[in-house]
Amino acid sequence: MILIGLDPGLGTTGWGVIFAEGNRLGHVANGQIGTRATDPLAARLAALHAQLCAVIAGHDCAAAAVEEVFVNANPQSTLKLGQARGVVLLAAAQAGVPVGEYAPRLVKKAVVGTGAAEKAQVHAMVSRLLPSAKIAGADAADALAVAICHAHHLASARALKGAA
Repeated sequence: MILIGLDPGLGTTGWGVIFAEGNRLGHVANGQIGTRATDPLAARLAALHAQLCAVIAGHDCAAAAVEEVFVNANPQSTLKLGQARGVVLLAAAQAGVPVGEYAPRLVKKAVVGTGAAEKAQVHAMVSRLLPSAKIAGADAADALAVAICHAHHLASARALKGAA
């Protein structure tokens, strides 16, 4: 099964594509989509949407996973993050890809073992779990972590369904 993980952001949105076969995970691709801070908000959201649609279309994804919004100290930043997240969800929905959503603490716990893990710990663990990956940056590492979390949750759900 091919999964795409998405770490939304207005300035940079990370994406990571993995395959999951049972408990085996493998890296397919990863990257970051950036927008120019000098462009109007509508243009930035449109650029994010177009680039993300191209990434999703370029991989035959069976599922997507998106990190949920956390509240920043700056309400304006939280609002912009929410708008970018809406575009990310829209792009996946338009492609007909079912979306799982995960809190940042849950992603960290699934990948590192603790919900209080630092970004560097997440990046290091993603590198160990996907040793062939050349990670494009911190946002791409976070996106791969979201995809790994989703793969683990899907495998658990299948196992529970099979046991029932």
